[in-house]
Amino acid sequence: MKKRELVNAMALRAGVSQADAERCLGAFLDTVCLEVSSGNEVNVTGYMKFSPVDRAARTGRNPRTGETIAVPASRAVKIQVGAKLKEAVKG
Repeated sequence: MKKRELVNAMALRAGVSQADAERCLGAFLDTVCLEVSSGNEVNVTGYMKFSPVDRAARTGRNPRTGETIAVPASRAVKIQVGAKLKEAVKG
C-alpha cells in the first residue's frame, strides 16, 4: 500500500475528506520524527513502538576485498511491533 492508498483508506474509514486524512497522517509522521530525533520513544500501544537507538562504533569488513574498515557510531530508529498488529497478521 502506498501513501496515497493509505490516505484514501483512512479517509473512507474515518468519514473525512482525503485532504483531512492526509493532514492527519502528515501530522502523525512529523510528530514521530520530531520525538524520535529528540531521543524520545513513541508508543502506539498494541500496534508499534518507535525508539531511538545508539549504535557503537565497530570494526567491519569489506565483503569484496576482505579489508577491515572502521564503522563509525551512529543513531538509528528501532520499530517494535505490538501484540494487536502481530495478532492481526496471524489471522
